[in-house]
Amino acid sequence: MPYIATTSNVSISGRKKEAIKERMGKAIEIIPGKTEGWLMLSFRDNVSMYFKGDDEPCAIMQVKLFGTADEQAYAELTEALTDIIREELDIDPDRIYVAYEEINTWGWNGGNL
Repeated sequence: MPYIATTSNVSISGRKKEAIKERMGKAIEIIPGKTEGWLMLSFRDNVSMYFKGDDEPCAIMQVKLFGTADEQAYAELTEALTDIIREELDIDPDRIYVAYEEINTWGWNGGNL
């Protein structure tokens, strides 16, 4: 049950959202047991954001996982997600954050897992 929310101060066209969706769908498989079949994504673009004191292009991805993963998997996913945003939105890697949250209880289909 992974969820990735991408927030940025740049515009993300429909075509770019589709490309990012496809690539994140593959990247999530870096985390053992996670697949695109359970991946939920959201995008917020053109947000008023400042990083390092200015409003140059920047982004944050918030990754929520049901369960846990090891540090190596997180490191690989961070690299993959950063590459996706760098390549698709032309944002420098040093202006991209990736935040992780492990969730112990996740609701779905009217119940909890």
